Amino acid sequence: MASTHAAEIISTNPANGQEIARIATTTPEQLDAAVTRAWHAFHHSGWKSLLPHKRALVLQAIADGLAAEKESLARLQMQDNGKPLGECRGMVESAIGTFRYYAGVCETLETDVTPARGDYVSFTVLEPFGVVAAITPWNSPIMNDATKVAPALAAGNAVILKPSEDSPLLAPELARIALAAGLPQDMLQVVQGRGADVGAALVAHPGIRMISFTGGTTSGRAIARVAGDRLVPAALELGGKSPHVVFADANRTHAVAAVVAGIFGSAGQSCVAGSRLFIEQGIYDEVLEQVVARAKGLRLAQPDAEGVEMGPLASFHHRERVAAFVERARAEGGRVLCGGAAPTGTDFDGGAFYLPTVIDGLPASAASCQEEAFGPVLVALPFKDEADLVAQANGTAFGLACGIWTENFQRAWRMGRALEAGSVWINTYKQSVTSTPFGGFKNSGIGREKGIDGLRLYAQVKSMYFGLHAQPLSVAK
Repeated sequence: MASTHAAEIISTNPANGQEIARIATTTPEQLDAAVTRAWHAFHHSGWKSLLPHKRALVLQAIADGLAAEKESLARLQMQDNGKPLGECRGMVESAIGTFRYYAGVCETLETDVTPARGDYVSFTVLEPFGVVAAITPWNSPIMNDATKVAPALAAGNAVILKPSEDSPLLAPELARIALAAGLPQDMLQVVQGRGADVGAALVAHPGIRMISFTGGTTSGRAIARVAGDRLVPAALELGGKSPHVVFADANRTHAVAAVVAGIFGSAGQSCVAGSRLFIEQGIYDEVLEQVVARAKGLRLAQPDAEGVEMGPLASFHHRERVAAFVERARAEGGRVLCGGAAPTGTDFDGGAFYLPTVIDGLPASAASCQEEAFGPVLVALPFKDEADLVAQANGTAFGLACGIWTENFQRAWRMGRALEAGSVWINTYKQSVTSTPFGGFKNSGIGREKGIDGLRLYAQVKSMYFGLHAQPLSVAK
């Protein structure tokens, strides 16, 4: 957890409440200077005109630098946001893989030779925007940083990266490693501070030509308004209230395990967390009982403890938000079947821990079934048939992801097409790979990160025509 006081951010370990570091907040003058330096680097460093295979070598070197410091980076992230050490190691691995992937895309990406309809040859090229703002959330810092920075650099842009004030420690390390790997000075810079202050100033800055944001829907709307007024493109990966569906013919052992992992992994602090569990009516009680039993049996512990399955939430103020969400669910008539409180004991008293929580007894229209808790809170609902499921599952403002458990291929296909979500997992959950596009429908965002198009996201298409005319052009055609 981190809190801001005047001109500094105080980073606090959410597992024990101890201060880790103090980081200066970027002033408006420093932000202006960073944007100016970024434009100078963009125009004069040679990065944007570097041949793609040579740019790719630098991206590979950044990946090598991350790999060389994998353990220390994982432990730093564990201290910064409280995720279990194993998860943090996996996120550093993901960042390494992202830089390696976009090194490959950078040197192999092809553009189009378009069909001519006259005496010319026409084709497209990709041009960088110039200076890109990348704003990342606190839940998976190093992974989200890489998801934006790697393709933006691969496309030839300079990047100004603003991490969350609640997880400020990883972004400077990435910038340091990138510089040591051969990225020109000022092509990647980090600014620090609250989203409402430094983030808002970055988004509104006239020197920013493209914005990439991952975070909450409310903040995303505010950024979209500014981007609209400025007529600059904005990629927005926002919140979710993802349905996780279990049909009666599902492999229940696998389904129950995936439901528990899908919501309580990362302590539910994941945009794709399967936070709404839909169970076919005939097996509702049986499956819900198994989910509750597994939730009660999860090992909640310090993030570096052996066998830990859930660590603390990322900050104390976020735990208060999650607790308030559960209390509202109670007030709406929900039954808390397990959890619903902070754990007690010497291992937990100093940290921002919260028990795995399962709630049922609410209609799909209840606020607790509509709004994102972004914590270890699962709401369970029964459904009668496919039509009932689709109506309930699609009945939110979100559309980021969903999971479907059934052994019937035709049903899986029908439901996968019918549910409004950018990612559909069938007989699995929460799989993610850099090579596959990721993003949401409806209020879950605009644009797609990852995959080949994740590089195109940070580039502008330019059409070029080479004339082959045998005769001079005339006014009349």
